[in-house]
Amino acid sequence: MATESTVPPTPAALASGSGSAPAHEIPGLHVPSRSVRGELRAIRAVWRRELIRFSRDRLRILTSLVQPFLFLFVLGTGLSTLVSSSTHGVSFRTFIYPGVLCMAVMFTAMFSAASIVWDREFGFLREMMVAPVRRSSIVLGKCFGGATVAGFQGVIVMAIGPLVGVHYTLGLALEIFALQLLLAFSITAFGMMAAARVTQMQSFMALMQMAMMPMFFLSGALFPVNKLPAWLGVLNRIDPLTYAVDPMRRAVFAHLDIAPLARRALDPGVTWWGWHVPGLLEAAVVAILGLVMLAVAIAEFSSVE
Repeated sequence: MATESTVPPTPAALASGSGSAPAHEIPGLHVPSRSVRGELRAIRAVWRRELIRFSRDRLRILTSLVQPFLFLFVLGTGLSTLVSSSTHGVSFRTFIYPGVLCMAVMFTAMFSAASIVWDREFGFLREMMVAPVRRSSIVLGKCFGGATVAGFQGVIVMAIGPLVGVHYTLGLALEIFALQLLLAFSITAFGMMAAARVTQMQSFMALMQMAMMPMFFLSGALFPVNKLPAWLGVLNRIDPLTYAVDPMRRAVFAHLDIAPLARRALDPGVTWWGWHVPGLLEAAVVAILGLVMLAVAIAEFSSVE
C-alpha cells in the first residue's frame, strides 16, 4: 500500500498565507522613547529599592551600630583616664563623637555601594543595564539610595548624643544631618566608582576595608589635627574624610559650654599653610569630590558591557 508524501510548505508559501500551515504575524517590540520623566522614574525606582532592602534587613541595622557603641563607650571610656590631662575637662567621648558620627555614615554608605557587586553576581545588574533608561539614572538612584540609608543610620547615632554630653538644638541637628547626607553621598559615589570594575564581593570588601580604615584614622576623628608630625599632617590634609570630620566637630563644639583653652586645644580646625579653612569650604571640598567620583562612576558604568 503506497503512502503519500507530504511536502512541507515553503517559507514563501507561509508568508503568502497559502499552504497547510496558517500564517503568524510576529508582534513588534515597542521601546518607549527616553524622556526626563522616565529617567526620574528610574532614579526613584532604584532609590526606593535601596530603602526597601535596608528596611527589611533589621540585622544590618543593628550590626552597623556595634562599631559606634564600641568606639564611644568602650574605647572612649577606656582612654578617658589616659588622656584626661590633655582634654581640659572635656570628656574624651564627647571629643570623638563627631568622628564616630562620620564613621557610622561612612561604613553604612560603603556597604550600600557594595549592593552593586551583589547585584552583578546574581544577574540583577544585567537586567537593570538593558532597561531603556540611561545608566547614569541607575548610578544616581544607587547614590541617592545609599546616601538616604546612611543618613538614616546617622540619625540613630545622633540620638545617643546626650549620653556623651552633646545636647542637640534644632539648628545643630539640621547642620549635622546636612553634613551627614553630604558625606554619605560622596562615600557612596566612591563605592560605586570602585564597584564598577570589581566582580566579586570578597574583593570589594577587602578593597573597601583597605580604603576606609586609613581614611578614618587619618581624618583626626580620634585626635586633634594640630601639632602633628609633618608626615602625619600631610596625610591628614589629603584625607577626604578630614573635611567632613572637622566641620562636624566645629558644629558640635560651637554648642558646648567649655573653656576657650579647651576649645582651642580640641577644636583647632584644619589649616592650609597657616590659613584656617572655613567650614563651608570644607563642605564644598566633600561635595566636589563626591561629584567628581560620581562622574567617574557614571563613565565607568556607561562603558561596561
